[in-house]
Parts: sequence; structure tokens; C-alpha cells
Amino acid sequence: MYFTDFDFEDEILDALDAMRFETCTPIQEQTIQPLLDGHDLIGVAQTGTGKTAAYLLPVLNKLCSGDYPENAINCIIVAPTRELAQQIDRQLEGFTYFMPISSVAVYGGNDGQRYEQELRGMSRGADIIVATPGRLISHINLGNIDLSRVSFFILDEADRMLDMGFYNDIMTIAKQLPKKRQTMLFSATMPQEIRRLANNILENPVHITLSLAKPADGIKQQAYICYEPQKKAIIKELFTNEKPERVILFTSRKNKVREISIALKQEGYNLGEMHSNLSQSERDDIMYRFKSRQIDMLVATDILARGIDIDDIRLVINYDVPRDCDDYIHRVGRTARAGSEGRAVTFVSEEDQGYFRRIEEFMEQDVEKVSLPPHLGEAPEYAPQDKKRDNRRKKNKRRGNSERKGERRNSDKSRNRKKSATKQKTDHIDNTTVEEKTSTKKYPKKRVYHHRRKNDSNKSE
Repeated sequence: MYFTDFDFEDEILDALDAMRFETCTPIQEQTIQPLLDGHDLIGVAQTGTGKTAAYLLPVLNKLCSGDYPENAINCIIVAPTRELAQQIDRQLEGFTYFMPISSVAVYGGNDGQRYEQELRGMSRGADIIVATPGRLISHINLGNIDLSRVSFFILDEADRMLDMGFYNDIMTIAKQLPKKRQTMLFSATMPQEIRRLANNILENPVHITLSLAKPADGIKQQAYICYEPQKKAIIKELFTNEKPERVILFTSRKNKVREISIALKQEGYNLGEMHSNLSQSERDDIMYRFKSRQIDMLVATDILARGIDIDDIRLVINYDVPRDCDDYIHRVGRTARAGSEGRAVTFVSEEDQGYFRRIEEFMEQDVEKVSLPPHLGEAPEYAPQDKKRDNRRKKNKRRGNSERKGERRNSDKSRNRKKSATKQKTDHIDNTTVEEKTSTKKYPKKRVYHHRRKNDSNKSE
């Protein structure tokens, strides 16, 4: 389906043509028309499918053609991280190039000049505010922003916001908005908390669900079963015949980012670090250098798994297996975006095998296991403990409840017999019965205190 098939205003079509947007992605194809019709909507789709354009284009089309108040905030977009807020703001700049629609991004970690820019945008009534929850709550508490005339409320990456503990903040923001509004919620997964949030802030929403919690088809997934000391050697092996380019290496801990970066820099790799300890200016500098190809590789925590606007990542390396299945989906989703192809490699150590098996079951597919080169040594067998536990559960299930209860009764009897035997043995060694012990129990003697007489003290003098 083409964007020209929708009843967009000329300004929207001109912007799409300038950005070379022609065909719709599946999520755009199914969500744009219901949003143009004014419905509340829940959109669930994997990362990299074009959710941002799916909600921005209908909203911009309405603001461009409808009778909405000037010098007032008409749309609030809430995103979990400053990186995602920046990405949405950049897309807005492109889509609104031919329209008299203003927007401002509101997020923490800025200097005084940026804060003043936020205040000016809110006081003059920017049409669209893109904000992180914490920063927006701060402006609400200070009385810097008027949300009384907002017509559109959008939550992007809602599951991530709930993971970060923003549920109460979102509800606080929603209470500041008019009841009559159009609300949109977009997420990559649909846990129970998202359903609860949707019931509280949406009204008769349209549900659009595409490829729930599964990586894109264009991602070639592979796994190396290895020991922990072999991981750095595997990285070197991956880039023996080709130069690392457009690579993101994920690890779960910030201190691990530093350790891996030092080791790889010693090998001559051109890379940068990305984690939450960096200031906003440092993050912006690293991302600029990576996008402009001044550095080839990013070593990062899961802070980079969502909300980055880079469509040409060729390789994602999971240095360790994430403990959460959704985190794996978002990590590998950094590549093969917008219909392209990419590769995701995961290093699976012995202790991570159980977690990786759960990810495979979650995706309902087996990831290709790549053999280690002989010169790297022998690899451990892929035998996750979860498989053994599953086999025991299946065996117990086949035996039936009555048989298991009988086994428990027998084990209890055996335990009681052992306790009785141990008690008798102890009594026999003491050569006395329990009654005798009770009757012959000895109590400590009462302590007697002696006082010296005064006469005795006088005599001594």
C-alpha cells in the first residue's frame, strides 16, 4: 500500500515525497486509517517497523487541516528515554517541513540554555511536545505547562516506560489532560500492566497486533556455545576477513562495557561506549560520531536497545544473554530495520544456557548454533538445565497425582523413622530414658553473696 492511497493533505504528501517515503509498512498500513477516523488505538509491533510515522502522520494531517487552537499545546508524545524523544523530534522536523506546525522536545540532562528553550516552547504553545515522563512531571509541578487543550495523547514504547517504573507518572500526566481526546498507545510487547494502563486511559480502542515479540524475518540469528574466556577470541574471529562496520555489542552491566572496550581497543578496534553513567553531551557526541562513521562499533548496555535512529546496523553482538526475553528481541531488533537484512550473534556461556533456551521457546524457534573454530579450543555442550527440569516435570505429569502423593507419604514416613532411630540411639548412648532425664534434671546452685562486716574492716585498719 502506498502513502498516496490515504487522504493526506498536500503538505504531508510533499514531505513524504521529499523524504522518499513511498510504501507503507504493515503497522502503518493498518493504523493510519483508524487514527484518521479518530479512534483510540493500541498498536503492538516489533521494533523497527515504522510505528513513529504510523502515529505522527495522522496527527499532523489533522493539525494541518482541522480547527485546533493556536498558541496552545495540541499534542503530547511521551517516550521512555531522551534518545527516543530526540529521534521522534527529528522525524517531526522532516514531516513538518512544509507545514506551520511547531514542536519542542522536553527531556532531562540538559544545560540551562536548553531548559530556557523548553520553557519558551511550552509558554508559546508549541503544537507538539515530545517529552520523557520525569521531565514532563517536573514542568507540570512547576506550573510551566498548560495541558488543558491537548487533543492528542501518545505513548510510545509503553512497555519500556512501565519497566522503568513510570506507571504513576503516566497516570499523573493523563489526569491533567481533557477527557475528550484521542489517545494512542504503542508498544513492542503486551504484558498485563500494559493492558491495565490501556483500560485506564483509552476508550474503546482499536487493537492492532503484528508479529508480537518476534524478531524481524530479515535478521539472521546465530549463537556460539562457548566458555567465558573464549568470547573475546570469537569477536576477533568474526572480523578476521572483514572490517567491523556498523556494529553494536550489547552487554548487561556497565562495568562490563568498560572492560570489553579496553580489551577491544588494545586489539586496534575503533569503538565507543554507551551507558547510563555518561552525561547527555557525551551520549550525543558518541551517537554523532557513530552515525557519521567516525567510529565503527558501539559497546553498550540495554540503554541502546531502544530509541535510536540508526537504520543501517549490520551486526548485533550479544556478549551475554539477556535475562529478559523482551530485551533480546529489542537488542537484535537494532538490525534489519525498515525491511533490510542484518545479523545477530549471541555468545552463550554455560551459565547462560538456561536463559537462552527460554528465549528460543519464547520465540518458538531454534537459533542456529555455530561451531567454534578448532584453534579456539573445545566448546561446552549445549545442555541447558531447563531441559532437564522440563523432562522431570513431564515424567511427574505422566505418573499422575495419586502416585506422587503416595511417594510423598512414603518419604514422610521414612523421614519420621530416621528421626525416631536417631532419637533412640541418642537415648541409648546416654544410658537413660526420657523420663529419667526429666526427673533427674539438675538446676544450677543459687549464688551466695558474702558481705564484710564493719567491725572486721575496723580491725584490719
